[in-house]
Order: sequence, then structure tokens, then C-alpha cells
Amino acid sequence: MGRTLADKKLLVADIKTSLESTTMAFAINYRGLTVSEITDLRTRLRVKGAICRVSKNSLMGKAIEGNEKWTALAPLLKDTAAFILVKEDVGGAVKAYKEFQKATKKTEVIGAVMDGKLLTAAQFKEVEDLPSKEQLYAQIAGAVNNIVSSIATVVNEIPTGLARAVQAVADKKAEEPVA
Repeated sequence: MGRTLADKKLLVADIKTSLESTTMAFAINYRGLTVSEITDLRTRLRVKGAICRVSKNSLMGKAIEGNEKWTALAPLLKDTAAFILVKEDVGGAVKAYKEFQKATKKTEVIGAVMDGKLLTAAQFKEVEDLPSKEQLYAQIAGAVNNIVSSIATVVNEIPTGLARAVQAVADKKAEEPVA
């Protein structure tokens, strides 16, 4: 039994809602994936703040219609396309997909859209090379830790240096003959 018009309108509205908070979307050809493999992909993506939507291309087309940010997705609405909608961690989501792709060797990226522009393969590769949110946090924490360590070393050196100077003066006074 097919979907009713009301069901389709609800699906389109749901897709539109998902797209509102999406920073990047990329389409993959999911032909040949089993249900358990798609579930695995969804689990990997969810951790990175992304979702995998499998919907009819016509419904996705209706959802992006009139939305300047996502109309660039139109050429990707072909074949058996699943859409990965990245909300938070773009670098992490792309890496999670790439790890899944290496494990299954069954999918390929059809294309991607970010900031209303269709990305070239080279641009998508650059996004792929971005550090994940966790990696960025670790880099920031490391930098802050280095700064705090440097400040602590400098603060410790002030009294040590003062003590050395006082000791040097005391030693010099001790060497001078008493008049």
C-alpha cells in the first residue's frame, strides 16, 4: 500500500525541519547495503551529530524546493541516494562515514552541499581532512595546558630568582672585609 498525500506532506515537513539545523549534506549511493549496515552507519553518524535519511528523491526534491541553502542538492537526487545531514561535527561525521565505507566497501559519495554550494570532489576531500570536534577540543586543551604550564614556570621563577639575588648579595657582603 502506498503512502497517502498527507503522509507524504508530513515526510516533506520532517525533512525540511531536519534541513533547518543542518550545516552540510552529502548524498551517498546506498545500493547493496543491508538493513544492519544502514543501522550501523546511522549509529556511527548519530554520535557525530549527523543523521542518515533514506527517502524518495521526489520527497527530498519537494523539501528543498524554494530553499536557497539546499537547492544545490537537486542534481544529487538520482539513483538510490541516502542523504547524510550533518548538524554539528562536519569533520567527525565525514570521517565516520569514511570508516564505514572502508569497512563495507559498498557505498560512494554522489556529492555534497555546504553553504548553498555544491562541493567538488576536491572540496569534499578538504572537508574530510578537517579535524573532528573531539580533536579540536584536545588541541585547544593542549594549547591552554601549555600556556598554564608556562605561566606557572614564570611565576615560580620570580621568587627563585629573588632568592638567588638575595643570596648573592649576602655572599658578597660576607666576602667583604668588615671595616
